[in-house]
Amino acid sequence: MVPKEIKNLENLDRQYIWHPFTQMQDWQKEEPLIIERGEGNYLYDIHGKKYLDGVSSLWVTVHGHRKKEIDEAIKKQIDQISHSTLLGLSNVPAVQLAEKLIGIAPPGLKKVFYSDNGSTAVEIALKMAFQCSRKTRFLTFHHAYHGDTIGSVSVGGIDLFHQIYKPLLFDSIKANFENAADLIRQHHNELAAVIIEPVIQGAAGMLLQPPGFLKKLRQACDDHHVLLIFDEVATGFGRTGKMFACEHEGVSPDLMCVAKGITGGYLPLAATLTTLPVFEAFCGEYHEFKTFFHGHTYTGNPLACAAALANLKIFEEEQTIEKLQPKITHLTQGLARFQDMDYIKEVRQSGLMVGIELKSEKIRLGHQVILQARKQGVILRPLGNVIVLMPPLSITHDEIDFLIDVTFEAIQTVLKT
Repeated sequence: MVPKEIKNLENLDRQYIWHPFTQMQDWQKEEPLIIERGEGNYLYDIHGKKYLDGVSSLWVTVHGHRKKEIDEAIKKQIDQISHSTLLGLSNVPAVQLAEKLIGIAPPGLKKVFYSDNGSTAVEIALKMAFQCSRKTRFLTFHHAYHGDTIGSVSVGGIDLFHQIYKPLLFDSIKANFENAADLIRQHHNELAAVIIEPVIQGAAGMLLQPPGFLKKLRQACDDHHVLLIFDEVATGFGRTGKMFACEHEGVSPDLMCVAKGITGGYLPLAATLTTLPVFEAFCGEYHEFKTFFHGHTYTGNPLACAAALANLKIFEEEQTIEKLQPKITHLTQGLARFQDMDYIKEVRQSGLMVGIELKSEKIRLGHQVILQARKQGVILRPLGNVIVLMPPLSITHDEIDFLIDVTFEAIQTVLKT
């Protein structure tokens, strides 16, 4: 791309685009990083510079960019049909994908309701839980993040993101890992459901849950007839070393939300999976109005479903989960060097999900670290002063070493100054 075209794109970005989770006053002072293409585990900007995709393009890329099998599946589907509504109709990829999702889902989940992103999958779960239980409150956890629409924000627990919208939100019961069972017992008559990100809270800075907690939570919900929702939007599709994080404890929810990695990082798609008892609560004669009055224009989009089918086929044929285990071990070994750094408060890891918390209250320190890493050819994104590593599952051992080296050096460079 010639310099004139590059400069024009940068100016147009500043002039027209409002970027999410971005202080735009600062953005307009900086040189924008504009990605032109991807290949494998790497991104290339409009200057031709190459970067390792250290956060899977916001936790979605699974098998790398331009994965041949997914590319071809989408192209093949375009020759059939690109979109057809799921309201009163169906389509071939949506049907086939639903079967595949139930086949890999935790035991007991039998029905699939499609949407297009993690937040909508959560909204659907909340509305389903309310409508089938007729109870009006939800129990969630401090530091929780379930998306940015009003319902999902109402069950969120990160003040930085959520506090400003408090006048718009419904009230939820906030728990921690120590008092959750007691709160369920105290409030079960009004609780429609408990919602949690199983094993690890992603947007909170990769906060880990105590081993065995999910089993105790499942038991408390069962004892008091409260539905349990697992938000596997970030943790699903191999990120923690299992297909779904709840498999680490052998626990099944009543409703499960999935998105992000479902299409391998190609197209927007989400799903809310439910048990038969939840589904059957919505079945009845027309005049009973038990219908679930919820839907999205692109629900079950054929292109996205075709991408998801190809993604799951790759998991199976390439034994992605099995081959992931040595990579996780290698990453764990590489992270050991951070433990002795004076600048590090804590390193938290579940599979390929990593949070490196810096020992400083200095504002935007994490941002400075990721800019330094960018200079060395790695794309990262911080959560405050927590540096997040979440590479594609296709990352190699050598690329893990490179990711670790650059992150280590970037932290050292910034915190020494």
